[in-house]
Amino acid sequence: MTTASRAASTPASSALVGVAFMLLGVFLFSVNDAMGKWLVDRYAVGQVLLIRSLAALCVLAPFIWREGPRRVMRPRNRPLHLVRAAGSTIEVALFYWALSYLPLANVMTFYLAGPIYVTALSALVLKEQVGWVRWSAVLVGFAGVLVALGPDLMSAGWPAMIAVGGSFAYAVLMISTRFLASDGETTLIAWQMVAALLAGIVLSPLQWVSPPPFDLAFLLLLGILSMGGHVCVNRSLLIAPASVVVPYQYTLIIWAIVFGVFIFGETPSLPLLVGAALITVSGVFIFLREQRLKVATTARGAASVSAAPDGVALVYETRRD
Repeated sequence: MTTASRAASTPASSALVGVAFMLLGVFLFSVNDAMGKWLVDRYAVGQVLLIRSLAALCVLAPFIWREGPRRVMRPRNRPLHLVRAAGSTIEVALFYWALSYLPLANVMTFYLAGPIYVTALSALVLKEQVGWVRWSAVLVGFAGVLVALGPDLMSAGWPAMIAVGGSFAYAVLMISTRFLASDGETTLIAWQMVAALLAGIVLSPLQWVSPPPFDLAFLLLLGILSMGGHVCVNRSLLIAPASVVVPYQYTLIIWAIVFGVFIFGETPSLPLLVGAALITVSGVFIFLREQRLKVATTARGAASVSAAPDGVALVYETRRD
């Protein structure tokens, strides 16, 4: 069944449940981000990576055991898994590092540009066919990043460059996921967790601060909330078509603004809001355009676009692990 026919045949109640799961997953990720910002003001990024990865691996352990530890940790194409895991670790480390300097909404805005970079890199590096319509949307997205950086790019400072660099690492993560999606969700997440854990083991002794019980609980909760977000997003994509639910991932920026204002006392600037709007419109347009093109390709009997099932299921769910 094509994406279009599946969307047409999906009952309204199922679509609503799917949207509800997506919104819940996005909310859990947003709470995770807000907690992360609070914690990186007190603890080094390496320590955050270490403790949250341990907690996440504990949650993931039953799934690894069910599929078989040997199968999960010895997949095909291990070199590409290493590249993907490295990209994941770099992007999450840069995300938390940027949070220690920038407002939550600023960092989230730059990271939401990741799918736009994927489209550009797919054309330039992977030589995929990208028409002028999607290139136009890519340019709008890049314009949104420049607007969000502010009128004077130099005034944005190096913390903004950390966030932008992290969003490019996120794009590398998403592109590599396209080629590894068939290895399964548990394998993908497990490799991410192990890589982040190893990075935490190396980095955390440099600036270790013994956390009190309350802070330790928050550090552990980061990994648990992240896993909860993955479960909700994946459930959403099983219940309803990706074209229906995935655009709701951009509610992340709304929660980032809300938490930034009411928890951290941050006031988003007008350029940031305009830039976030441009990035959101561009990202949603690119996604929906790719969905339509995939349907047209399938209808002609050609091979489907190399991607995660039904669009960006695994691309999205791997965020910040």
